[in-house]
Amino acid sequence: MVVFLVHLFFTAALLLVVAHLVRGVEVEGWGPAILGAIMLGLVNAFVRPVMVLLTLPFTILSFGLFLLVINALMLWLVSVLVPGIRVRDFASALLGSLLLTLLNLGVASLLGPV
Repeated sequence: MVVFLVHLFFTAALLLVVAHLVRGVEVEGWGPAILGAIMLGLVNAFVRPVMVLLTLPFTILSFGLFLLVINALMLWLVSVLVPGIRVRDFASALLGSLLLTLLNLGVASLLGPV
């Protein structure tokens, strides 16, 4: 449970980092960042698998690159659901989700499995 909370904290912090690095992604503070990290976890647990299954032919044809589009759509969905998080356009969502994924991989490698 502690590892999960630490990972949640780091994901919220990474959302703030992404907001500072990617023009078009805005996070108003720690409150929306923590709520966004929770929603991102829920969206990735429930919505993303359905999207991956429905778009499987595109993912296969693109050699898996379409998963980047799905990740961007998940970040965009979180910005719609969480007040205080805004994503201006799809390009910002794509760049933000790519950066968030890479940073989260680094944190996950340091913390180990959740």
